Amino acid sequence: MNPQLSVSIVTVNHNAGALLADCIDAALKQAQQIIVVDNASTDSSLFVLEKRFPAESRLNVIRLEKNVGFAAGCNIGLNAATSPFILFLNPDCMLPAGAVDRLLQVITEKNHVGMVGGQLLNPDGSEQGGSRRAIPTPWRALVRALGLYRLEKVWPRLFFDFHRHHQPLPDKPIEVEAISGALMLVRREAIEQVGTWDEGYFLHCEDLDWCMRFRQKGWKILFVPDVQVLHYKGVCSQARPIFVAWHKHKGMMRFYQKFFGDCYPKLLMGLVAIGIWMRFAATMGLYAFRYLVSLTGLRRG
Repeated sequence: MNPQLSVSIVTVNHNAGALLADCIDAALKQAQQIIVVDNASTDSSLFVLEKRFPAESRLNVIRLEKNVGFAAGCNIGLNAATSPFILFLNPDCMLPAGAVDRLLQVITEKNHVGMVGGQLLNPDGSEQGGSRRAIPTPWRALVRALGLYRLEKVWPRLFFDFHRHHQPLPDKPIEVEAISGALMLVRREAIEQVGTWDEGYFLHCEDLDWCMRFRQKGWKILFVPDVQVLHYKGVCSQARPIFVAWHKHKGMMRFYQKFFGDCYPKLLMGLVAIGIWMRFAATMGLYAFRYLVSLTGLRRG
């Protein structure tokens, strides 16, 4: 199997700036087909990309007239992809040499593996939380919110912390409950059984949703620690923090209602909903405080 012919890379862009061209430059060295779905960007990201690669036949740019969201953008890219494996890659991720080959090697070793991801790194070299995750069930979310995760060493099953990036890095690929949609190599055969991305999410939690559905259908998800990818997290969303925060918390509500609404006590689900919207309110308060501080600084200047 020729690795380059086996993988299509799908990148959903929205105002990623010059990072998009850098991301695609690294991707073109590792795949035969690159699909960029642009969610109505208003910056120079597409101009820079097309100026840098003016006649690249492997690059397919799909321009959308409006921002349809991340999940819908991924599905549009998926429909245009022709390979048996699809790598969903954020435009602010930089693939190191050999990353696609290594991910492809891991996912093809066993037929029941449906998706794999690597270690996402911050610019300072630390691991991001989304690389390897446990599903934040309502109970786990409550444990985290109340700080009870500190008792995990004493009662690991009861006070399980769904943030796994604090755990020692494994020395080989391991099965996990979820990985990040920023770097996700997926088997087309599995998609045909599980279904495409849920477009009911606009931004955030759609990757957790997909991981849940993959596992419900019996597909394994693996984390590959030796594939280390620099991720400039939040580049596409930093210009509209309130918009992003709203859809993030709305996505949380959809996720919990969809997968846990019928199997957890209503009281617990109510507490989870209150916690989500209290978190949103706190986030808005923080943004308001920062805005006032910036205004004060401008006046003094």
